[in-house]
Amino acid sequence: MRIAYLDCFSGISGDMFLGALVDAGVSPKLLEDAVAALDIGARLEISRVLRGGISATKVDVYANGEKDLPRGVYREQHRHDHAHGHPHGHEHGRGLKEIREIIEKAAISSTAKATAIRIFEALGEVEAEIHNTSIDQVHFHEVGAVDAMVDIVCSAVGAEALAVGEWVCSPLNVGGGTVKCAHGTLPVPAPATLKLLRDAPVYSSGPQVELVTPTGAAIVKTLSNRFSPFPAMKIEKAGYGAGTRDFPEHPNLLRLTIGEAVLAYEVPTSPGTLNDRIAVLEANLDDLSPQVLAYAMERLLAEGALDVFSVPVQMKKSRPGALLTVLAKVEDADRLTRTIFAETTTLGVRRREEQRQTLSRRWETVDTTWGPVRIKIANMNGTVSNYAPEYEDCRTLAEAQHVPLRTVMQEAIQQYLRQLNS
Repeated sequence: MRIAYLDCFSGISGDMFLGALVDAGVSPKLLEDAVAALDIGARLEISRVLRGGISATKVDVYANGEKDLPRGVYREQHRHDHAHGHPHGHEHGRGLKEIREIIEKAAISSTAKATAIRIFEALGEVEAEIHNTSIDQVHFHEVGAVDAMVDIVCSAVGAEALAVGEWVCSPLNVGGGTVKCAHGTLPVPAPATLKLLRDAPVYSSGPQVELVTPTGAAIVKTLSNRFSPFPAMKIEKAGYGAGTRDFPEHPNLLRLTIGEAVLAYEVPTSPGTLNDRIAVLEANLDDLSPQVLAYAMERLLAEGALDVFSVPVQMKKSRPGALLTVLAKVEDADRLTRTIFAETTTLGVRRREEQRQTLSRRWETVDTTWGPVRIKIANMNGTVSNYAPEYEDCRTLAEAQHVPLRTVMQEAIQQYLRQLNS
C-alpha cells in the first residue's frame, strides 16, 4: 500500500500543503483547473523559494487580485486599511450551505468534493462548539474567504491525485505566542486549531508565531489515518511546501514523503532481530480480588493480548495492590482497554506505544512416546539461539497419559536435539 507521511516540524497551513503536493509530483495544472472550476475570482501563483537554504514550492492564492497573507499579518493590514478608508472588498463570512453549493457546482471529482466538504464541516463543527451555536449558523470569517476555499478544494483534489492508501502525520509543532484573528488577539494555538487537534500529538518549538492554522488542522484531521513517527516505508519521493514567512534557523517547511508501506516484520533493526510497535496498557488495582484479576488476565489473553502480567505494588495509604500490564498490537489496544474497564475496578488505563525487537521464530513438531509436541525455536542470524517445548501440548499429553509433565517436556527436548544433530 502506498502511504503519505506529513512531517509537520514547522506546522501546517493550507498553502504549505498545496506546495508540498506540487513538490511531490501533483500537476500544477490540476490545481489551477480546480481553482478555475470554483469560479470565485481566484488564481494560483506557483514558484520556487528557499526556506532555511532548502528549495521548496510556494503556492500563493490571489483573490480579486490580492495575495493571501498569514492571517495575523492579514488582520493587521485589514485593520490599517479600514482605518485609512480602504476596506478589503472580498472578505466576508460564508455559511456552510453557501460553501457546499459552490463546491458541488465545481467540475471536480465527487470524491474530491466530498473530502473538501468534510474539511469545511470539521471547521464548522469546532466553530459552532466555540461560539455555542449550530453548524448551519456559523460564518467562517477567514476560512469562508476565497483563499481558504481554494486551499481546501485544491487540497482535496491534490490528495486524491496522489492515490495513496493511508495518510500518516507526525506530531505537530503548533508554534507559540499570539495571533490576531476574527475574534481578537488570542494565544497560539487558536481555539479552532486546538479543538481540531484534539487527541493529536502536539508541541511548541521555535518561532513564537502561529504555525498550525485552522485550515491546516482541518486538513490533517480529515485526511490523516493516524499519528506516528516516520513510518516503515520504501521511499518513492518527497516534496517540500514553503510557508510564507522565512524564519532564521528554522526552515518553514512542510515535508510530504510518499512511499510503499513496509510491514513491521520486514524491517530488521539488528542482525537476526525484527522490529515492530506494540501498545502497552497499564492499570493500578487496589480493590480487586485475586480471583477476578486472574479471570481478567485470562480474558485479555483470549481476546488477543500478546502478553498479560501483574506485579504486586504498594499503593497509597499502604494498601497492597497490583499493577496490571497488557502488551498488545496497536490496532487491538482500544478493544483490550474496554475489556480492562469491563473486567476490573480501575477508573483509568494508561497507554503508550513502544518499539519492540524480537528474534525470528518458527515451530517444529517432534514425536514423543505419548504423542506429538510442538517446539518453539528462536533464530539469530540463522543460528538457533533458543528452543522450548510448547507447554499446552506437553500438559495435554501428561494429563491424558498420566505421566509427570516434566517427563514429557524432557523427552520432547531430547527428540528435538536428536533431530537437530541428525
